[in-house]
Parts: sequence; structure tokens; C-alpha cells
Amino acid sequence: MKLTFLGTGTSQGVPVIGCQCEVCHSTDRRDRRLRTSAMVEIGSKRVIIDAGPDFRYQMLREGVRHIDAILLTHEHKDHTGGIDDVRAFNFVDYPTIHTMHIYANEPTIRAVRHDFAYAFSENKYAGVPEIELHTIDESRSFDIDGIDIIPIVGKHSERFRSVGFRLGALAYLTDMNYLAPSEEAKLNGIDTLVINALRWQRHSSHYSVSEALELIERVAPRQAFITHMSHHIGLHSQLESRLPRGVYPAYDGLRVEIDD
Repeated sequence: MKLTFLGTGTSQGVPVIGCQCEVCHSTDRRDRRLRTSAMVEIGSKRVIIDAGPDFRYQMLREGVRHIDAILLTHEHKDHTGGIDDVRAFNFVDYPTIHTMHIYANEPTIRAVRHDFAYAFSENKYAGVPEIELHTIDESRSFDIDGIDIIPIVGKHSERFRSVGFRLGALAYLTDMNYLAPSEEAKLNGIDTLVINALRWQRHSSHYSVSEALELIERVAPRQAFITHMSHHIGLHSQLESRLPRGVYPAYDGLRVEIDD
């Protein structure tokens, strides 16, 4: 299995528009963070987790020509805003049309239907995205072309929840600040954990660094990567020196091989 971090920034990305802080003016490419997204490759299958506003550029940067499915963690625009660009994959082999399969929970599916209504209308105009939506049952695993996926439901805020995913030895969690014990138990035995950590200070809808490290310590994966980081987390070079052994700040373009 191969994991590629397509984006590791928060909803505003890094640098933040108009910001004069040292992180936003860093010349270290690891401090330039697009909106959070990842690509998982298992054999010939390729699954994307979240398709935010930077989706088009992320696909171009990685030279991606086909996708088998997209998993959406939740309905916020920094995770769904790029869905229109799946039409490039629909028509890459025209006249053959490749339907894009998108999997998400019911609130997220509802938001996608609303935000991209033109793709689901009865009288679609030429060139709109060809999408098939799949509503997942958050309490049960599901299968994509032989890949078993376990949903892991976390609290994003009092109003929202976010769904993480376990694919074999990998678990990917973003936009959360609490996991119930029953959901945390789904992480038992994983090799690699990806978890959001917005900043050092506590936040109402995301794990802080210390909270993420507490969860990592309980789960005890072989390795863990922090993602969905804001500019308030500091410079990448300083952050990596402050993390314990086996825990790393992810960065855009990082590729990780995972034995499954």
C-alpha cells in the first residue's frame, strides 16, 4: 500500500492570504500546505480521500490519470469543493465515459447533491460531471473493488461529525477532536495512523497537537503522521523536532509505503 499526502493544510491552506507570519513566508516547501487530502494506492486501485478546492492542482502535480473512487470525510467545502473537477477523469478516454464513484455518509451525500445539483439533474447539459453517489452505513464496513474499508466516526463539533477510514493497516482521521471508545477500538492493530492536529492550542472542532499525541500513545501504531495543520502550528522544521519518536508532521507530496 502507498499513501501520498496531497494536501496537509487547514481550510485556509498555508500560506494564508495576507498573513505576514514566518510560516506563511517560509521558503521551506514543507510549509506550503494545500487543503487536506490523501491518495491511497493498493495494487492497481487508487482511492482519494477528500476532494477540496485544490483537487485539480493536486491531481496535476501527482500526474494522476485515473481514480477508482473518492471517499469524503464530511461535507465542509475544504473537503468537497473540488468535486466538479472529476469530469476530467470522466472524459479522459472519451468516447468512453468513466463514472466517478463517491462514498460518504448521508449528510455529506446530501450536501454534494445540493452543491453540485447540475450534475444530478434530469436534463443534464453536456460535460457535467458523471458521478455515482454511494451512501455508507457508518456502523458497517464496505467494499470498493475488493478493498475493505471501515468507517471511524469522530466528533468534529457540536454540529458536525467527520468519518475517518481504516484501510487495512492504515487509518486516516481528519477534522475531529473526539473519538468514542467504541470508535477508537477500530484502530487496534494498525501500522500507520494519520490524524489531524490543527495547532498547539486547544480548538473546538479539531485535535490539538497534545490531544493527537495522547490518542497516538493509546493506539500505539508503528508510525503516525499529523495532517490538517494551520500556520499556527509553526514551522515544519521546528515541529518535527518537538514530536516524539515515530510521529512525523506530514507535508504535501510526502509518500509513505505501508506493509499490509
